[in-house]
Amino acid sequence: MSIFDKVVENSADYDFDVECLGPCRIPSPVRNPQFIADDARMLLSNDVAVLRNCAAKHCPPPSFEAAGPRAQIYHDPAWSRAAILTAGGLCPGLNHVIKGLVEILVFDYGIKTIYGIRYGYRGLVARHGLSPMMLDTEVVDTIHTLGGTILGSSRGQQDTGEIVDTLTRMNINLLFCVGGDGSLRAARDIANECRQRELAISVVGIPKTIDNDLNFVGRSFGFETAIAATTPIIESAHMEAKGCINGIGLIKLMGRDSGFIAAYATVAHPVVNFCLIPESPFEMDGEHGLLHAIERRFARKNHAVMIVAEGAGQELIAGESGQTDASGNPRKKDIGEYLRQRIAEHFAGKGAEVSVKYFDPSYSIRSVPAAGADAIRCYMLSRCAVHAAMAGRTNCVVGNMHHGGTYTLVPIPLAVIERQKVQLNSDLWRSVLDATCQNDYFRPEGRNHSVAS
Repeated sequence: MSIFDKVVENSADYDFDVECLGPCRIPSPVRNPQFIADDARMLLSNDVAVLRNCAAKHCPPPSFEAAGPRAQIYHDPAWSRAAILTAGGLCPGLNHVIKGLVEILVFDYGIKTIYGIRYGYRGLVARHGLSPMMLDTEVVDTIHTLGGTILGSSRGQQDTGEIVDTLTRMNINLLFCVGGDGSLRAARDIANECRQRELAISVVGIPKTIDNDLNFVGRSFGFETAIAATTPIIESAHMEAKGCINGIGLIKLMGRDSGFIAAYATVAHPVVNFCLIPESPFEMDGEHGLLHAIERRFARKNHAVMIVAEGAGQELIAGESGQTDASGNPRKKDIGEYLRQRIAEHFAGKGAEVSVKYFDPSYSIRSVPAAGADAIRCYMLSRCAVHAAMAGRTNCVVGNMHHGGTYTLVPIPLAVIERQKVQLNSDLWRSVLDATCQNDYFRPEGRNHSVAS
């Protein structure tokens, strides 16, 4: 059962309310407003069975606070000072988000002091000696055309107490943290420390995860752009595979614990014949192993295209375990290189011809600027984050569960409760299996005799 289903089924055990610093008594200066009612909420699920279950338990159905401008705000714009940071790995759209935050702060609230914190949370720790960048509408005017982030980013935990000391010393009362699971956990700790010190500082997150593994926030910005960026790589892998006898185009994509990029890229480019993700373990040897599956593929077509998520098949690779990166995440062993070697060795041992062309575009697909719907999503998330912060909301992240025009505020503790994973009974994974026909090769007795491209 997914964490979404667990939370919906046991909604009485979870807190869906966002923290607020205090009553809002200052009239909002927002231009052209359509204010959100203070009690406006959006259902987490409109499934009739869920609603009936809540009614039977005499508890309200799970819902999140609607995001948007409030008629009354908590922070006085004339006295407000904001800070923006980007943390973790790069993602398409980071500069779009920074630009959106700055423009809403300036144009809607007239805030004049906005600090761009350099290199993530490290820039809020004095001993690192990183001076902030002063941001205004001129500085951010064209940054949306650039990939990456003008503020820089970093991984690794920093001391929460030192961070809050810096916020206090700089008189910052609005902190915007753009990041994924680990970065939002740090934002949660900062908000908790501010509460313990009785500091009126709003800490609001904008969800950034190229792996799309945050819960209750919908699709993360930059994800669709990253999928689109896989197009030329997959096309090249396909051509390389078809250009020789028993050719294999092997592509490793990002996805440490969640295989969303690999799965969506496969469905978006249905020339892929194998999609391997962390959520679906596989074997190398044996009748139902990958090596025999490739042989069955070659019996029908003399080429194959394979996508593997970086976190897939880790249990197959010998080597040191227990190592972690700067953020404390387990280091993944190179599944792409492992597969390349094992496939080559297997066919060489059988005296069979094979040519494996290995592509690793991980960094190239995450460092491009956001495009299309992603760019729009960046601005909308930024806009809602500023309105939330000015209304005194804290320890929350902006979400877009319904993938439409409705945005919500999600408590950070709920968003990071567990990583979102590809559900193997979902339409997404069934679409992957339909597009690849890989079960025909892994389990020949159950094949449907279709012929993949």
